[in-house]
Amino acid sequence: MHNTYKTNVEIDWCPGCGDFGILNALTLALQELKIPNENVVLTGGIGCSSKIPHYVNVNALHTLHGRSLAQGEAVKIANPHLEVISASGDGDALGIGMAHLVAAGRRNIDMTYLIFDNGVYGLTKGQASPTLPYGENIKSIETENIKFPVNPLFVALASGYTFVARSYAYNIKHLKDTIVRAIKHKGMAMIDIMQPCVTYNNINTKEFYDARLYDIEASGWNPVAKSEEEYETKVSQAVLKSMEWGDKIPMGVFIQYERETYAQRLSKLIKGYEERNMVMEPIHKDGKPINDISEIMQSFI
Repeated sequence: MHNTYKTNVEIDWCPGCGDFGILNALTLALQELKIPNENVVLTGGIGCSSKIPHYVNVNALHTLHGRSLAQGEAVKIANPHLEVISASGDGDALGIGMAHLVAAGRRNIDMTYLIFDNGVYGLTKGQASPTLPYGENIKSIETENIKFPVNPLFVALASGYTFVARSYAYNIKHLKDTIVRAIKHKGMAMIDIMQPCVTYNNINTKEFYDARLYDIEASGWNPVAKSEEEYETKVSQAVLKSMEWGDKIPMGVFIQYERETYAQRLSKLIKGYEERNMVMEPIHKDGKPINDISEIMQSFI
């Protein structure tokens, strides 16, 4: 079946890159959900991962380093009727963009954040990223990594994300299904996507992940919480699961809980915020502004 969510732009990722699997999973997810192309906005920052807006046939923003999520949030707040997906690499998201990742969890905006996690800054020749494990000596750095890694799942769980998951770029079905669940989720969703970098990371390879990744939901974990009390309990348990990294590495959904979204809270302050599409409303008629803001402007004087 022809995939109408892909563009004809030439893809310049390295052959075998995990980005290809993520691109396929994302477009398959959009195809399954049948979301009109014009209703989707995809943002990217800087890095190999952040080229993905060029390859998906939807509204796209190629933004600044570390700012993909912030731009996505701005789009969603301005027009809550759009389906917004932001994409970042692990360096983009967890280095310069870390503050935005934390703040987004506090807001619980109804959108999806995809982190392409390969342990390196691939676009700038393989420097150690925030997720490269301590002590690893990949071929692109002269000595072993001397910094401790950031755990994206731990950070997201601590920041209030209501959907937190890990998937794998080479398991396209699992990743596609996880993206579908994230988009359907009403609230802030983050997926940390394990992704080999075939050019610079010779340790965290396909063989490495194939031998270790296992599905925690297939092993009996139920991530769904139905109350604040259950959410707090399951978040604590999910944090412990997120710290498992060794001979076995868990993937799947760690937490899923629908609590009040940012749009629902804004609706209490801005009348008709969710019902009206204010972005599309005219602001003038016959050369005159429709809304009189003189009283508001006077309040600033």
